[in-house]
Amino acid sequence: MLMRTDPFREFDRLAQQVFGTTTRPVAMPMDAYRAGDDFVIHFDLPGIDPETIDLNVERNVLSVHAERRSPAPESAEMIASERPVGRFSRQLFLGETLDTERIDASYDAGVLTLRVPVAEQAKPRRIRIAGGGGRKQLST
Repeated sequence: MLMRTDPFREFDRLAQQVFGTTTRPVAMPMDAYRAGDDFVIHFDLPGIDPETIDLNVERNVLSVHAERRSPAPESAEMIASERPVGRFSRQLFLGETLDTERIDASYDAGVLTLRVPVAEQAKPRRIRIAGGGGRKQLST
């Protein structure tokens, strides 16, 4: 099971609507779904150098950090600056049913994809019923 929490997200949306600004950099948009025995998570990170992406798991908390630098030289006069720059981070709480030791990560076309396998002990399994040696007869 995958759990997500960001207590300041709604506050940021409200502040952006009221004041027309953001109070902190925009969070990494993501999609998450289960495909067979894997949970798949996609993070949108356009313009991010893969070398700046940092993934950590500690006590079932997955932390994703990335940095987008401005492409303009420091001496340039900015005419428009709408793309957020700086350090971005996101935390996901991974349920006990996921195998955090075998997370697979890839980055392609601005999308970071993580595959988190379901732990063996959490997979559904069929239980065989052994046949008895003899039948009990009920007396009336």
